[in-house]
Amino acid sequence: MQATPKPFDLNSALELRGPSNSDLINERHITAEIDQQVQDDLQKNLDATQLYLSEIGFSPLLTADEEVYYARRAQKGCAKSRNRMIESNLRLVVKIARRYNNRGLALLDLIEEGNLGLIRAVEKFDPERGFRFSTYATWWIRQTVERAIMNQTRTIRLPIHVVKELNVYLRTSRELAQSLDHEPTADEIAAKLDRPVEDVSRMLKLNEKITSVDIPIGGESDKALLDVIADERRVCPDVRAQDDDIKVSIVRWLNDLNSKQREVLARRFGLLGYEPSTLEDVGKEIGLTRERVRQIQVEALRRLRDLIAGQGLNIEALFRD
Repeated sequence: MQATPKPFDLNSALELRGPSNSDLINERHITAEIDQQVQDDLQKNLDATQLYLSEIGFSPLLTADEEVYYARRAQKGCAKSRNRMIESNLRLVVKIARRYNNRGLALLDLIEEGNLGLIRAVEKFDPERGFRFSTYATWWIRQTVERAIMNQTRTIRLPIHVVKELNVYLRTSRELAQSLDHEPTADEIAAKLDRPVEDVSRMLKLNEKITSVDIPIGGESDKALLDVIADERRVCPDVRAQDDDIKVSIVRWLNDLNSKQREVLARRFGLLGYEPSTLEDVGKEIGLTRERVRQIQVEALRRLRDLIAGQGLNIEALFRD
């Protein structure tokens, strides 16, 4: 008996042959929309960065004399001078922040952290020591950027809402550390944010995770966390930066003295590879009496005083018995 053919079912036929052209078009359209949204988000970040860079590009750099002028006024509480120094060095922050790109923080975040260091540098800079502000500020900018990167590097991932809240505490902690010159306590952070100290303590404990210092930071960098962690034994950045410049300047000034004056000062005060020595010991080393060594030292210091008088430095602060 011949089987009765089933009526043609359009829907079944469409299911057997797979998605229709219209289905594929719709799917491609949705995918394209998602891709476009991602590109738009990336473009917004790029646009924001470019906008910031274009805005700070109009801030003129300060000459050495202008740095001294505005720094002195800033020390006296002039807000306009303080802002002028900050605005004129924003490009320095960008230059330093770019070196830390692809390490877990977006460029704008790195710049924001670096700006905090720049502000602190303006507040602490002493123009009377005769050194350029950029050398001094670099240490503070690098310190704040590196600390931010370290705080973002964790082996244990936290829920996004917890991370956001924790970042509020960490950012406040960094700001207080710069203004107080010490790591703030939970009580100080709580007072700043007007929040219960118990909440602050609990959140900060989440940041106290054991992290291997040998793990890669991520991104395109092959550096480990150890490479960017600040050495607690290191001299404070503001002291280190200016002292390094002082050493370079001293060597240059010593070269302007005669050979005998240069050797006496070098042996007396531990310069040019010598260990600090007494007048008597120096005399024995170079074959002169203690009194003659003292006379040469007085002459040499008088000569140096003339050389550095225009640098805003106190020679007695550089050479002490």
